[in-house]
Amino acid sequence: MRIKISNITDLQTEIARLKIEKKEHEQFLVNQYQLLKHKVEAPARIFNMVVSNVPGVDMVKGLVSGITSKKGSGKSDWLTKTVQLALPLVLNRTLLKNASWLKKGLVLFASETAAREVNQTTVSSVIDKITSFIKPKKKKKKEKLADAEVVTAQVAPPQHPPMITAEESVQDNIYGIPKDSETY
Repeated sequence: MRIKISNITDLQTEIARLKIEKKEHEQFLVNQYQLLKHKVEAPARIFNMVVSNVPGVDMVKGLVSGITSKKGSGKSDWLTKTVQLALPLVLNRTLLKNASWLKKGLVLFASETAAREVNQTTVSSVIDKITSFIKPKKKKKKEKLADAEVVTAQVAPPQHPPMITAEESVQDNIYGIPKDSETY
């Protein structure tokens, strides 16, 4: 519906009408979203009502929530994700090849919990400890030789003019140009 606008008051009334229409549309979309959300959550609500009436479910929920709370805030690095994916595959193909489904389930659940504890920092700290144990200790003779080389390297040869610092070279110059610079 187009309205012919001929002056400023028509424009202002049209703007006000469009703002009201915008708010009505927004309210309609919010209501539709709430209805959809309520319909989607219905199966979960029904399941929770049925489960709450079963005795012993609270104990199982406590056990599972205690295990899952150890995994942290869901942030895991690439190594942890790789171990969590690869460990069940390796166990199923090797150790648990002929095991029953109950044994497989328990071992895989325990391995996934253990895999959460593996991350880059723990692996790198273990590798650092191993390498520090394997590395040979430096001998004091090598350190004494290195100190002697440093002392001899700091002495300027006699044929060169005395060394000056950067601050000394621009000390009396107002433009900050070193005294020995090649300016023409």
